[in-house]
Amino acid sequence: MPELEKIVVVTRRTRLEELLERFVMREQARFYLEHSGVEFGPYEEEQRAHEAALSTLRAALPVGARVQFIERSFLPTFTFGERDLVVTLGQDGLVVNVAKYLSSQPILAFNPDPGRIDGVLLPFRVGDAPLVVREVLQGKGQIRDITMAQAELSDGQTLYAVNDLFIGHRTHQSARYRITHNRRSENHSSSGIIVSTGAGSTGWLSSVLNGAAGVIEAFGGEGA
Repeated sequence: MPELEKIVVVTRRTRLEELLERFVMREQARFYLEHSGVEFGPYEEEQRAHEAALSTLRAALPVGARVQFIERSFLPTFTFGERDLVVTLGQDGLVVNVAKYLSSQPILAFNPDPGRIDGVLLPFRVGDAPLVVREVLQGKGQIRDITMAQAELSDGQTLYAVNDLFIGHRTHQSARYRITHNRRSENHSSSGIIVSTGAGSTGWLSSVLNGAAGVIEAFGGEGA
């Protein structure tokens, strides 16, 4: 792994921050949620956990290192350096979103709130940050590569996906298609095809499989 020059920390707004961007005043946000039958307390607890995690992460970054903080919404226009160390603080979706804009830069993914976030793609807790960041900067960290899905379109475009690709109509209306693999072909009709990577196998694909398993179990129970 080449010597790293800069640490880029990517975060995303919390649900409360998104509400405050809309309503400005905390009490207005509280009124909106409670008027809709939603408790405001969990939003505040989530905010406190995020702020504490961010404070811990800031303190763990080495003094004198080049560090830049950006919010997820700036990713489409942000240019990562080839020797950047990218640190994410957020849910699994943030890791997937960030990875789309990287080439070979390593990602350290921290779980800001293990009590609320499963963190399948978040191997580190913020309490581990001092040791983990130091080891990576010293070239001692173990990097695990991920495989991306690639689709080539008939118009010459090439699309890449970190988690999954959906092949079908935008409206998810039924489509007819033919699948060929190892000289075997089958005709199908459905709303589309999900092509999942290893990183995405715990997301959309998992939801589909679990849902299908639930339907099968339900019908099996009725037929028993």
